[in-house]
Amino acid sequence: MDLRLFFQKLRTIEQEISEPHVVVVTDETADGGRPGQKVEVSRRNAARLILEGRAHLATTEESAEYRNGVQEAVHIAQQRATAERVQVNLISDADLRALKSTVRPEKR
Repeated sequence: MDLRLFFQKLRTIEQEISEPHVVVVTDETADGGRPGQKVEVSRRNAARLILEGRAHLATTEESAEYRNGVQEAVHIAQQRATAERVQVNLISDADLRALKSTVRPEKR
């Protein structure tokens, strides 16, 4: 393959993509690539995947669906992280009375 032609096609495809990051959908490849996987990549990586025949650009609906799924996953992960930070201490009545008896009132 002529490298000059390859990189010329790469630049052409890259210029046709308007956004800096796009969602691509993978195609089935001879080396075991799984079809239908969505992933967000840079414009340059998307152009390379398209040129190599490994993926195609996702439709607007597919992109929106993917990004909504990612946002939902991030939200769930944040909720789990917050839940792990919550600390609860249980003390018995006897321990509470013992703590109160050791505290001295402040002098004013």
